[in-house]
Amino acid sequence: MSPVELAILGLYFLTLVILAVFGFHRYIMVYHYFRNKQHRALPAPRPESLPRVTVQLPLYNEMYVVDRLLESVTKIAYPRELLEIQVLDDSTDETVTIAEAAVEHYREQGFDIQYLHRDDRTGYKAGALDAGLKVAKGEFVLIFDADFLAPVDILEKTIGHFQDAGVGMVQVRWGHVNRAYSLLTQVQSVLLDGHFILEHGGRNRAGRFFNFNGTAGIWRRSVIDDAGGWQHDTLTEDLDLSYRAQMKGWRFVFVQDVVSPAEIPVEMNAFKSQQHRWAKGSIQTCKKLLPRILASDLPLPIKVEATFHLTANFAYPLMVLLSILMFPAMVIRYNMGWYEMMIVDVPLFLGATMSVCSFYLMSQREIFGESWRSRIKYLPAVLAVGIGLSVNNAKAVIEALLGMESEFTRTPKYAVEGAGDEWKQKRYKGALNFVPFAEVLLGFYFGVMAVYAISNEIYATLPFIFIFQFGFLYAGVMSLFQNVGKLLFVREQEA
Repeated sequence: MSPVELAILGLYFLTLVILAVFGFHRYIMVYHYFRNKQHRALPAPRPESLPRVTVQLPLYNEMYVVDRLLESVTKIAYPRELLEIQVLDDSTDETVTIAEAAVEHYREQGFDIQYLHRDDRTGYKAGALDAGLKVAKGEFVLIFDADFLAPVDILEKTIGHFQDAGVGMVQVRWGHVNRAYSLLTQVQSVLLDGHFILEHGGRNRAGRFFNFNGTAGIWRRSVIDDAGGWQHDTLTEDLDLSYRAQMKGWRFVFVQDVVSPAEIPVEMNAFKSQQHRWAKGSIQTCKKLLPRILASDLPLPIKVEATFHLTANFAYPLMVLLSILMFPAMVIRYNMGWYEMMIVDVPLFLGATMSVCSFYLMSQREIFGESWRSRIKYLPAVLAVGIGLSVNNAKAVIEALLGMESEFTRTPKYAVEGAGDEWKQKRYKGALNFVPFAEVLLGFYFGVMAVYAISNEIYATLPFIFIFQFGFLYAGVMSLFQNVGKLLFVREQEA
């Protein structure tokens, strides 16, 4: 075996082992979730003495959903005299007019509601939240992004947790108003369900750190100040503040039985933009806070879990590397007659794959109960889309490591809820870059690999090859097709 071949195989197996370790961590999350089920946070009864609450609604060009958001917020069951609503609008389009009119409408109905508009986006969402806090009257702060609907009973079932003076934030679970809209939204719903049910649930029940998700959560205002306030040196200001607050000793509560519905991105480019922001921001937060966490006197289990949490997105560049190495590694082993090597990498592949499958199936069982088996059909797509995102998110990770700055790119929302709703004729769209072309190229690469495997009767590798191929082609082709389709529609309308 030549030194080059040895290096390729060594790097291939090292990458596979690291990814298998990340996969094994999912089993740990499932274990924590069920092992500590007695620590599940239930909705808390509303206290007799109610505090003043400020509801913050950060907006940026949300003309299609702002009315829906405000309507839901004004239906929250809470005394009006104790509820303040802040519309924090950085918009530069018709959203300004729509939001101002809606605010005036609800003010006339007796709501304590203010419209705060900034002429610049300094600090982006974090800057808007911070600006609102400077004039907020509430002892607690409830935050909703524009694509969410506020549950009527969210304060009735959560504010009681703050009677414990050590609780700093309460997060509720996200729901999905357009889960059934398309395959893409079904896949996203499964991914988010796993994150909330098993990651948040597992971490919270086991006493580990978990994070506020930027929306559908309530903060004790003094905690925000104590932790250093909203900072905008990362793209995930929510994750950053969450860790800073918990490092100060504040405890968070996740209430999975209270659900705040939200609109999932229906466009592949919008989905990728959202994932890119989350991945890049998490690595920025990792660089900023993980050294402090490891150097602190926090318990070892918290340090270990924080390390897995904040480094999880490193799996994406490793996935791209693995994708590139799979073909030469297969050729090298076949030419040397190393069929027994399959005994090593196939189990590793299966271990990583089964960890993903069991992780997301468990979350679907928790949500859907006896009908969870109907969700099994989406697992191949969940696996494939997770792989297909690797180029997009690897780009985000590399940008974060290199310190490349980028603006907070909002996720387009179209008020799409049912199958009959259309989005192409609406103004906003996700950005397109070189990533889809790289994804399509990798899709063809795995096509050539499949032909090689079939011609040489290496059939055990085909299921993995096809999952990778579908994932990359789906992500790339959908991005290009939807972008071109939207452009053609706009041109037809202009003509």
